[in-house]
Amino acid sequence: MNHTETLTRYTANFVDELAKSGLIDVVISPGSRSTPLALTFTEHPSIKQWVIIDERSAAFFALGIAKQTNRPVALVCTSGTAAANYFPAIVEAHYSRVPLLVLTADRPHELRDVGAPQAIEQVRLYGNYPKWFHEMALPEASTEMLSYARNKAARAVYMAQEGNPGPIHMNFPFREPLNPDFSLDNIWTFPGAAQHTQSVNPVYDGKKRLAEPEIQHLVEKLGNGQRGVIVCGPQTDPDFADAITTLANKWGLPVLADPLSQVRTGSHHKDQVIEAYDAFLRNEEIRKQLKPDYIIRFGAMPVSKAYLFYVKEHSDTRQYIVENYTGYREPTGNVTEFIFADPVMLSEDLTAASPDKDVDTNWLEMWKEMNRISKKHLLSGTEAAITEGEVVRGLAEVIPEESILYVGNSMSVRDVDTFLMTTPKHISILANRGANGIDGMVSSGLGAAAAGKCVTLLLGDLSFFHDMNGLMAAKHYNLNITILLVNNNGGGIFSFLPQSNDKKHFEALFGTPVDIDFEKAITMYGGEYAQARTEGQLKELLYTSYQHEGLSVIEVKTERTENVEWHRAKWQAIEKEILQDRD
Repeated sequence: MNHTETLTRYTANFVDELAKSGLIDVVISPGSRSTPLALTFTEHPSIKQWVIIDERSAAFFALGIAKQTNRPVALVCTSGTAAANYFPAIVEAHYSRVPLLVLTADRPHELRDVGAPQAIEQVRLYGNYPKWFHEMALPEASTEMLSYARNKAARAVYMAQEGNPGPIHMNFPFREPLNPDFSLDNIWTFPGAAQHTQSVNPVYDGKKRLAEPEIQHLVEKLGNGQRGVIVCGPQTDPDFADAITTLANKWGLPVLADPLSQVRTGSHHKDQVIEAYDAFLRNEEIRKQLKPDYIIRFGAMPVSKAYLFYVKEHSDTRQYIVENYTGYREPTGNVTEFIFADPVMLSEDLTAASPDKDVDTNWLEMWKEMNRISKKHLLSGTEAAITEGEVVRGLAEVIPEESILYVGNSMSVRDVDTFLMTTPKHISILANRGANGIDGMVSSGLGAAAAGKCVTLLLGDLSFFHDMNGLMAAKHYNLNITILLVNNNGGGIFSFLPQSNDKKHFEALFGTPVDIDFEKAITMYGGEYAQARTEGQLKELLYTSYQHEGLSVIEVKTERTENVEWHRAKWQAIEKEILQDRD
């Protein structure tokens, strides 16, 4: 068997096993050394290929697909710095628990560390961020080595999803010539298994559930305190909202729901959902009045910094954190009990095991009244020139049912936390909150759009600038996405921080205005552009954009100083009314 046939059968068996293990999407960046993988993926009848030229954009595009579909997505690139450009998205995938299969092509071993071009050290290139790394053997086509290729492929798909999902990295050394021969017979068939229709290593992996004695123990411990708080941080399980609000209803507890918890949106019961807690927990006196007996947190730490202060100031409060499998996402350092169990089944088990008991109705009503006052102020008033808070308010009114809101970091996600209230609409809210970076946001949003649903991407001008080349995917694949671009000409979030007091260096180091006419970039990529100057105009433009196929960008220009003053006026009015009512 010659080199080309060996290369073809080895690579084809690997790729075919990925497909049989459930892989549907692969994102490919062009290059020479990755030719065997790129061509074989493209030839496979069951795998959808997306070609994204820039590797950093490609990795975030894959991340967006994986976030939206909750299934692994493969990445393929050539050797050298192409692989290094994947790094930011791999870090994000690690911290936000997103399954990625990172497949990097490499020079064969004899061309490493000898000055050959595009030969960098790729073994464990991403350090400890991947869940698993494997350096693949050089291609061979014996039955044993084809079995090896399939076993590693099946293991890769499993490892990416096992426990807390995350990225895996496989490095492929290839010798030239690099072109496979797809005219060969039965390249997708494993020798001796003509009817090979499923993975060589099928896995049946169940969810974690506490035993009945452990549930009873928890019920008894929590039953000693009536002033509890349920906190729902970022998570994506579609069944969670109904289970947790049912538990809260039985226990008479407030549910502090981060916008990324998927608890603010949908048809479940929301009477006890507190969505404006970030606004009223900014006040120290209010935080003292709301001292809890215990806190149970599901999902990652909420976006709200005010909630962080609340937890830190009540460090003597019993705190329980629920994780699906393992993890230590507790930045406060408080004494914490960890519960490793499926959150939905845990909520259902606690509901079923809890006897009817008297609840402290005053406790729940206090939270609900503060929430009502906060929402009254946050949702009232219309400015002559649209504010960043009004952007979220207007978007919430017109965003379509069964669509996706992908939110950028910095001010965008914080304004969604403050101004997106509960709604019966079924809206999935996604964000890159693992590492919380602003890079790759355009590509991530377009990756989510690649799954076929209507996507609205809300982000700031620096995030947009940072990933403008991501717009190529929208042009290339005619993806349907509305980008709501909030342009305050720089890093608006820094205007809320102490750095803003340094008038000498603030603009150069933190404000960083880019002074770019974004309309030209948008039209260059074939997008539709419009600018909204009022909340009413924004809603009209959003509605029109949802009727348009392809890329639509609506820009809202704001002024950073005015934005800070507007937000602070809202918070001060909330604090004043709540504290007057409590006197």
